[in-house]
Amino acid sequence: MEAVQISSIGTALPPAALDQAELPGLLPADHPGERLLRRILAGSGIRKRHLVIDPRVEDGSHWSTSTRMRRFQDEGLPLATEAVGEALDRAGVPAEEVGLLCLVSSTGYGTPGVDSRLLRDLGMRPSTRRLVVGHMGCFAALPGLAACVDFASCHPEPAVLLSLELSSLHLQPPPWDVEQFVINSLFGDAAVALVVEGDAGRPPDHPAPLVLDLASHTDHGHEEHMTWEVGDQGFRMGLSAAIPDLIATCLPGLVADLLSPHGLTPGDVDWWAVHPGGRRIIEAAEESLSLGPAATRASRHVLQEYGNCSSAGLPLVMAELQDTTPLAPGKHGVAMTFGPGLTLYTALLQGT
Repeated sequence: MEAVQISSIGTALPPAALDQAELPGLLPADHPGERLLRRILAGSGIRKRHLVIDPRVEDGSHWSTSTRMRRFQDEGLPLATEAVGEALDRAGVPAEEVGLLCLVSSTGYGTPGVDSRLLRDLGMRPSTRRLVVGHMGCFAALPGLAACVDFASCHPEPAVLLSLELSSLHLQPPPWDVEQFVINSLFGDAAVALVVEGDAGRPPDHPAPLVLDLASHTDHGHEEHMTWEVGDQGFRMGLSAAIPDLIATCLPGLVADLLSPHGLTPGDVDWWAVHPGGRRIIEAAEESLSLGPAATRASRHVLQEYGNCSSAGLPLVMAELQDTTPLAPGKHGVAMTFGPGLTLYTALLQGT
C-alpha cells in the first residue's frame, strides 16, 4: 500500500462573527441566568465564534428539525464549495481528478445534499465516489480521514475530506440550564477540507505530512457523559462536566497504543494537534501527556477565535499548525480528538 499525505487544507467561515461579550445582552431583560452566563464566558477561553444563524438577527431556537435541515443545505453548500475549492487549488489538484469525496457532518443531513451538489458545482466527475460520515460528533474528522487514507492508498486518484459543521442551527429553546448555557456559548460553525493523496503522485510545493497510523478508544462505561440526540427542535447535546477528567484517564494509554508500534514515545513527538473542545479539554490533554504550553498554543488560539467547531475543530488546528509551524521532514506529530461514545481518536503523522 502506498504512503498517503495530506497535501493541503482549505477553510471557510460564515461571515457573521459574534463576540462572546455580546451574549449576555441577548438574554431577555432581568434574566436570572445572566450572572451565571458571564461567569461561564469568563472561563471559556473563547473570544468570538462564526455562526450561520446570527442570534442578533434571527432566533432559530424554536425551529423544527426539518427547518434546520433545510437551512443546513442553504448555508452549508457555499461554505463547502469555498473550503474544497481552496484545498484543491492549494494542492494543485483539478476537481475532475478527485476519486472520493467524504463529507463529515454531525449538524445537517439531506439527500440530494451538499455532497452530491459539490460534484456538480465544482466540476467533479459524475463517477466520483461519495461517502457521508454522519452524527459521530467532534471526533469524526479522524474516521473520515481514515476512510480517505484507505482510498488514496489503493487508488491513483486523490480523496477530499470535508468537515462541515453548523452547530448554530441547533440552539435549543429556553429555559436554559447550566449545561445548555455552556453549550450555547461553546460551539461555532466552519467548513474545512483536506486533500489526501498518495505521496508518490504529485509532490507538493509546501509541507505535506504523511498519515502513518490511527488509533481509537471507545469508553462504553461513560457513554452517557456526552450525547447528541435528534429531537423535534433540532439536535440536543448532553455534555457532562466530567468529560475532561475522563479524557485525561484514557488518553495516555491510547497515545501509547498509537506510538508504540512505531517505536515512539510522547517525548519523540514534535507537533501536537489537540481538538479545541474547550479550555478544560485542552488542559486535560496537556496534563495527562505532560505537554508544555507551547504544544497546545495552536489549539488554544483556534478555540479563542472560532470556538468548538465540532468535527471541523481539529482540522482548523492542523491548518494553523501547518501555516505557522509545519511538521518538519522526518519529525512526528499526533492529532487527537474526542466525542460521543465516549470516543477518543488519534492519528500519527510524519513530516515530509
